[in-house]
Order: sequence, then structure tokens, then C-alpha cells
Amino acid sequence: MKKALSLMAALSLMLTFAACGDSSSQTADTEESKADSSSSEEVSEESSEAKSDGTKEKINVYAFTAEVPNMVQKFIDTHPDFAAKYEMNDTQVPTTNGEYQPALDAALADGGVDMFAAEAAFVLKYTQGEGSKYVAPYEDLGIDISQVETAEIAPYTVEIGTNTDGKLVGLGYQATGGAFIYRRSIAKDVFGTDDPATVQKEIGPGWDKFFEAAEKLKAKGYGIVSGDGDIWHAVENSSDKGWVVDDKLVIDQKRENFLDLSKKLKDNDYHNDTQDWTDDWYADMAGTGKKGILGFFGPAWLINYTMKDNVHDTFGDWAVCEPPVGFFWGGTWVLGCKDSDKKEAVGQIIDWITLNTEEDGLQYMWANGTFAPNEDGTPGTKDAVASGVVMKKSNGEVDILGGQNMFDVFVPANNFANGKNLTPYDEKINSLWRDQVRQYTAGNKDRDAALADFKQAVADELDIEAE
Repeated sequence: MKKALSLMAALSLMLTFAACGDSSSQTADTEESKADSSSSEEVSEESSEAKSDGTKEKINVYAFTAEVPNMVQKFIDTHPDFAAKYEMNDTQVPTTNGEYQPALDAALADGGVDMFAAEAAFVLKYTQGEGSKYVAPYEDLGIDISQVETAEIAPYTVEIGTNTDGKLVGLGYQATGGAFIYRRSIAKDVFGTDDPATVQKEIGPGWDKFFEAAEKLKAKGYGIVSGDGDIWHAVENSSDKGWVVDDKLVIDQKRENFLDLSKKLKDNDYHNDTQDWTDDWYADMAGTGKKGILGFFGPAWLINYTMKDNVHDTFGDWAVCEPPVGFFWGGTWVLGCKDSDKKEAVGQIIDWITLNTEEDGLQYMWANGTFAPNEDGTPGTKDAVASGVVMKKSNGEVDILGGQNMFDVFVPANNFANGKNLTPYDEKINSLWRDQVRQYTAGNKDRDAALADFKQAVADELDIEAE
């Protein structure tokens, strides 16, 4: 079985928060943070001093954007003792044309990587799949994994980052648990209030409540979502099983139900029938679409890096509440390599990025916008992070949401997400599935034909037969 993986990442814009770079090193203009405690800053004896000729040990970092390299450089810049011994050598290869994984795999095979980044679309290849042979458990990097519990790390990120031996090998820095992001003015017009607790009860829990709300919105001339893609990630990542189980294609019942949910949206004119990542989709964020749209399903990054640039006149007219079903969408995990001769140094960096909950750790700076502040010194973009402890003590108020503290919603959202249904084939299979669903809802084929054609397409393109 060839199990060819799709490497296209055209829909992975949600993860490329920093512009994709080439193989050159990029460095962020970032805030100061103090050194970690001496117990966590000790390096291995063999690397305790700079080389006699004055050169430094290089930490070889592979990533698909500048984001993780910028974090590594930030750690080095703010930890003088570490900086006296180490410097970063980063390689950035974009995922857009399917280039990242082959480049990374070749470097891993050659032993030329100390740590690397992997996104949700392919992270399981390196935590639980064929690439896991190159990855070191966090314990082997000197990381105290008891911090996972004390930092209240989002459970789904731990599930995804745990290998088949039950060892933690990867964690993310941001969390991508999903919420329902809605227009305050439309909620007031239809439900009589824009209060998140009330809107949450109007749209859920469950899809039956969601469609009851859709009917109320329709009566007032609104749509509940822009297109069926807006509910897909909630359906996909709340399912019980992934696309492939024991080398066979599996269509989880919740995912199969997407055919019916999508058709119900279209047949009842509950949306504007847009496709995500298109101009019409963005127009619905701006309030200039065919009819007013109540909301979108997504994590904090959708607000910060997509909606923020497209809402225009609706800026400040948004809020978030818990969705009808728990889900996550996207994310980036950080992993260390078992063949690295700088494991302890790599462990210090990864610990600072993923588990440190202090104000000088990456998690706190990322949540509060102090990693890359604005030119006037005010906080920059705030984002949901993996640590619930950090978000609970952070200021998640954002202007686009009318000053709402988004962490009040994203902390529970991260706990509701399920990380047990990913497979290394999701990106390609999702594309094939969405295409068949669109053909079915458009009336181009019946339900049985759509299912049969989907199974055949997966067999043809990935050599994976249906169970």
C-alpha cells in the first residue's frame, strides 16, 4: 500500500501566522524576558562552555514559517548564559507546494535536525507514524512532563503529541479549540441579546438546536453561517474515529452526517452557500454578502489572523460563545530529535515554548501580546495558548470582540476538543470528501453515488480501500 500523503497546504493559511519564508533566518523584534531558574537552565557538561575557538554550538531548527524560529531566537536572546554557548541555524521551507516534509525527512535521515515544527495536517506522521523514529520523548530532553498537568495543557494537544508507546513527544504553544464567533447586532435583532451565555443556549448544544436557531435567523432575513465549510471543522473534529483505521477507510457516522447537515443548510437557504477562503466568504465577515450572516466556527487564530483583516465595518460587532459541539482546528507542534547531541539544550527551549507558565515564558507573552508588541509599546496580537493556567491569568480582551475576554470561552473550548481522530491522510481525504459533499448538495449526484465516488477516489489516489 503506497499510502501517498497529500502535501498540499492551500487551506493551511490558519497556521501561517507569520509569512512563509525561504531557507534564510528570520528574527522577530520582540520583548525582553528573564532567564529561567538555574535548575532548568543547566546544559549538558559536554556543551557547558563555548568552543575554544570562540564558536558556538548550533541548534538546527526546521520549520515551515518564521514563527517557531522567531521563538527559538527569542529564547536565545533573553537567556544570556544559553546565548554564550548556542546559536540557532534555522531552515524554513514553506508547505504551500508540498516542499516541507520531503526536506525535513531528508534532514532527519541525515541527522541534521535538533528540533522542528509540525502542523496539524501532518503532525501524526512524526508523533505516531513513520517519522516518529526520529523523535525524542520529552523526558529524554530533560523536560519535566508533570508540568502538563500543572499548566493545564489542552488535553487534545497532548493526545496528538503522544507516541504509540505512550510517551509525550510533541506539544503546541497555541491552542486551537473552536468557538462560535457571532455578530452582536444580528444576535440582538434575532435573539434579543448579544450575551454569550444566551447565544450559546440558542445555537446549542447539538445540531438540532443549531438548526432551530437557523430557522429563527431565516425568518429575519439572515443566514446562520456563510457556507457549509463553516460547520465542517466542527463536524470533522468532533467525530469518534479518524478517516483511516487499521489501514482501511472509515466514514465515521458523524462525518457521514455532514452530507445531511450540508444539504439542510442549502435546501433551507440557511447560508450564503460560499466556500471558505474565497472572496464571498470574506464578504460575509465584512457584512457585505448576499444576506447578513450570524457567525463562523473557529479558534482564536481565525479571529486574529483572518477575520481581523476582513471584517472592516463590522469590527467590534463580534463576540464568541461555546459551539454546539467541541472541536479544534489547526495548530503547530514542536518536537525534538532523538539523535541530537544537544538534547538538554533543545529541551530547555521546548520547555520554555510549550510548558513555562511564568510571565517570562512564551505562553504568557503569546497570550498577552507582549511577544511582538506594537510600535507604540502596546500589546500586539493576543492568542489562545495551550496552557489553561496562563489564559486564566491573562488579559484576553480584544477590540474586534467589543472588548470581550475571549479566554473565558477558549479555555473550556480547548478542554472539549478531541485529538483522537486525526490521521496522516486528513488533508487529502478532507478535500476529496468536501468535493463529493458539494456535488451532492448541488444536486449533481445522489447520496449513495457521492459516498461511492468518495470511496473510489480515496482508493485511486491513496491506495486505501474502504472497510
